[in-house]
Amino acid sequence: MILIGDKLVPFEEISNILNIEDIKTTKANSTIAFGYNEKIMKYSFENDLNSAIIVNSIKESIYANALNAKYIIANKNLAKDIQKTAENYMFDSKVLAIIESNEEIEEIASYEIDGVIFKTLLG
Repeated sequence: MILIGDKLVPFEEISNILNIEDIKTTKANSTIAFGYNEKIMKYSFENDLNSAIIVNSIKESIYANALNAKYIIANKNLAKDIQKTAENYMFDSKVLAIIESNEEIEEIASYEIDGVIFKTLLG
């Protein structure tokens, strides 16, 4: 299980962005995180950037995977449905459920979701 944002486990640098211009101010080799945005997704794909895309539907998750998102991020309930789709279509992207505390990790594990990301990292 992937744990991003947990105080006990080291994790990669996540840089929240709102537009393509924000990418210029991120640390090298960090993963850029943003809400579903076709323009930024296409730019990330064309420039081989690690991206974590916050989605609101299964359709958005399918596009995020097709454009090589490293992570597809969603609320817990949607993440359960996306995980089923990801397994069926063998997504390369990993599905992360948004959590507020480590008390939720066991619940997410019971849903067999790839991992979690703490809400505090997403701005």
